[in-house]
Amino acid sequence: MEINPLIAVRNSPPSPEHVACINDRRNKLRDYSAAALAGRSEFVWEIGCGHGHFLTAYATAHPDAFCIGVDVILERIGRAERKHRRAQLANLSFVRADARDFIASLPAGVRFTAVYMLFPDPWPKRRHHKHRLLEPIFLHDVGLRAGQGTRFYFRTDHEPYFRDALAVITAHPDWTAVPDAPWPFEMPTVFQQKAAGFHSIVAERNSH
Repeated sequence: MEINPLIAVRNSPPSPEHVACINDRRNKLRDYSAAALAGRSEFVWEIGCGHGHFLTAYATAHPDAFCIGVDVILERIGRAERKHRRAQLANLSFVRADARDFIASLPAGVRFTAVYMLFPDPWPKRRHHKHRLLEPIFLHDVGLRAGQGTRFYFRTDHEPYFRDALAVITAHPDWTAVPDAPWPFEMPTVFQQKAAGFHSIVAERNSH
C-alpha cells in the first residue's frame, strides 16, 4: 500500500479511507501513463499546465519532444485538451492529476528531459506554506526521474515565493541553481500576461 510521505508527515497517521483514495488515483494514472508513454523513455513535463498555452506552443515548436501537462483543476484540463485537439499534435498529452500522484504512477525507466513549473499558487500566508509544492521532498522525487543535466524551470510573480523556492533549491543536494542559464522557450501563459513582473529559476540535476 502506497502512502504519500508528505501526507504521512502532516496528518499522521492518515486514515485508511484517505490512503485508499490516493491509491485509487494512482492506479488510474498508471493506466494513463502506460498508454501515453508506451514505447517512450523520456518526456517534457509541465506541472500546473493551466489552459495549456505554454505546453501546446512548446510541443508545436519541438515536434521531436513528447510533452505531458498536468493540472488538478478539471476545467483547465478541458481547455488544454481543446487546444491539443485543434493543434492536432501527436507529441502532446494533458491529464488531470496531482503532481505527486503523477510521479508515483510513471512506468519504470521513464525520465524527464525538462520540467516546467510556471506561476504556481504561492500560498502567500505563512500558515498555508505547507501546501506549496516546491519543497525538498518533491524536488527529491523529481530528481529520481531526472537524468544528470536535466533542468527544472520555475517562474513566479510572487517575490517571497521566489526567494523561498531559490533557498529550497540552493540547499537541495540533488539540484544546482544555474543563475545565468537562458530560458529555453518563451510563450507567456495567462498568468504571465497578467503579471506586472516575474522571477525565474533554472536548476540542473546533479549526478546521481
